Amino acid sequence: MRGKHRSAASCTPPIGDVPATKVHAPDWNRTWDPSARRPTLYPLSQTGAECGVNADVEKHLELGKKLLAAGQLADALSQFHAAVDGDPDNYVAYYRRATAFLAMGKSKAALPDLTKVIELKMDFTAARLQRGHLLLKQGKLDEAEDDFKKVLKSNPSENEEKEAQSQLIKSDEMQRLRSQALDAFENSDYIGAITSLDKILEVCVWDADLRELRAECFIKEGEPRKAISDLKAASKLKNDNTEAFYKISTLYYQLGDHELSLSEVRECLKLDQDHKRCFAHYKQVKKLNKLIESAEELIRDGRYTDATSKYESVMKTEPSVSEYTIRSKERICHCFSKDEKPVEAIRVCSEVLQMEPDNVNALKDRAEAYLIEEMYDEAIQDYETAQEHNENDQQIREGLEKAQRLLKQSQKRDYYKILGVKRNAKKQEIIKAYRKLAMQWHPDNFQNEEEKKKAEKKFIDIAAAKEVLSDPEMRKKFDDGEDPLDAESQQGGGGNPFHRSWNSWQGFNPFSSGGPFRFKFHFN
Repeated sequence: MRGKHRSAASCTPPIGDVPATKVHAPDWNRTWDPSARRPTLYPLSQTGAECGVNADVEKHLELGKKLLAAGQLADALSQFHAAVDGDPDNYVAYYRRATAFLAMGKSKAALPDLTKVIELKMDFTAARLQRGHLLLKQGKLDEAEDDFKKVLKSNPSENEEKEAQSQLIKSDEMQRLRSQALDAFENSDYIGAITSLDKILEVCVWDADLRELRAECFIKEGEPRKAISDLKAASKLKNDNTEAFYKISTLYYQLGDHELSLSEVRECLKLDQDHKRCFAHYKQVKKLNKLIESAEELIRDGRYTDATSKYESVMKTEPSVSEYTIRSKERICHCFSKDEKPVEAIRVCSEVLQMEPDNVNALKDRAEAYLIEEMYDEAIQDYETAQEHNENDQQIREGLEKAQRLLKQSQKRDYYKILGVKRNAKKQEIIKAYRKLAMQWHPDNFQNEEEKKKAEKKFIDIAAAKEVLSDPEMRKKFDDGEDPLDAESQQGGGGNPFHRSWNSWQGFNPFSSGGPFRFKFHFN
């Protein structure tokens, strides 16, 4: 190749500092190359054309070199592409393009260029040493060793010799570790195999096969997320790696991440639409994904009963993967809690918490259900447990404060208990309970003075309960742990919490809220 690469300035073969002599003939340009000890002949027309081409190539190389030094990698690469196109036999152009590829982290693209450099100039030790490094990273140990050995035989510089010897020792160590890893895997010693593979992959970082082997070891050891990490790397390192995408998808599916599972199996089908296992898995994941998306949309719309039904279908669709059973029950627990069905919510949430005692969502939803059931101590305990695992959750903090207020309130006067209704009772139930109790405890029904006084107090409480619970704004205050009729609660202290006297209710008609009843009471 000595006669092919000529500088733009002289358009003659490069022969170091030795001057070349030209002898002109009528239709030939004769160039004497003293190192070759014989003349090389070029047609005049070819020489003129090549001079122009080489001048352009040199310009591209020089500009590319400057851009590379300035860190403008993409622009430098464009210049080196042009240089290679202008002179496909110019080893310098290939080498500089390989350098640009490496600077951009594109080792796969650099490797063919380095191989081309070595084909064009077999004694170019820098290119061979660089290729050996890349082959070692790819885990192609035999090929890497061959390059390092050839560097040592080609009169390398002192630094190149040291580097080649160092890499040969490293490659030999990788060979030993690989044998150990394979033996350990064959003997089902997965921890031992992982230990050896960890060391190899620190050096052979681009070895897809070794990453897939380590992924298998992680799966055997019950560490699917670590396996996914290796398989994702392998899917990028090896072209058309459908097997890696299939395994990643199935692992995500087992972990309950149906969305990522669907995404990965689609990547498999992009590479091979007829892949049988990927297609069968795709149908199952898509069906499950559709059910879950539909259920979540129903929850957003507040249609909790329909959402519960959807999640029950999820459990029937995939009964063999426990993760989907747990997640479905967790969401059903949430639906019951939001739909103010506390008994059902407590039952299902408790089932979830038996399997996952630290499930914050289930703890919050069960706590809300306990509040509806007026089980304040239990609600406080659930909120406190949830807070231990997520201390920055504002919903937990607010729920705990509310439960503590309601517990304190329950030790004073509870309007729901006075009327004998649940905390989630409708207004119609409240009015009905009030009418019944007002008739029962009206003071006119009692003749004995002691009984009459007791009835007066009871009647005042019943009327107060009706006033608070039938007014949406006052009821909300009470539900948040604040008594709207309690002067201490309203003003921060002072006053009698039962500040309304019997006289303030004189002439009050307890049945004036509508209905067929019309009674008139006369008080002495």
